Amino acid sequence: MPLVRIDIRKGKDADYRDAIGRAVYNALVSVGVPENDRFQVVGEHTDENFLFDPDYLGIHRSDDLVMIQITWNEGRTVEQKKSLFKTIVDGLAAKPGIRPEDVLINLVDVKKENWSFGNGVAQYAP
Repeated sequence: MPLVRIDIRKGKDADYRDAIGRAVYNALVSVGVPENDRFQVVGEHTDENFLFDPDYLGIHRSDDLVMIQITWNEGRTVEQKKSLFKTIVDGLAAKPGIRPEDVLINLVDVKKENWSFGNGVAQYAP
């Protein structure tokens, strides 16, 4: 059910992009997202279209910043969300070697009835 949008600067190879997607997917599964529920979009952006503050909140970001937005069903606890953030960052540090300071994650909680996985049907609607 999660829809993951991953945004990076243009120029990284396919293995790098795949490693990011796999780390995010594995982290989602670790907090209870079903296996095989993988829907991800990776967007690559030129320097002039990838804007961020390199020092917001005292966190020193490099040009290797990765922005991850996850839209998923509401209902998870703050502890589950914190665990997800940590697991994503640890996975990205392991492979492809992204610094924790260079990972920005945003969660968007939605109601289950706001999804259609095909055929114009709201599969999770009551």
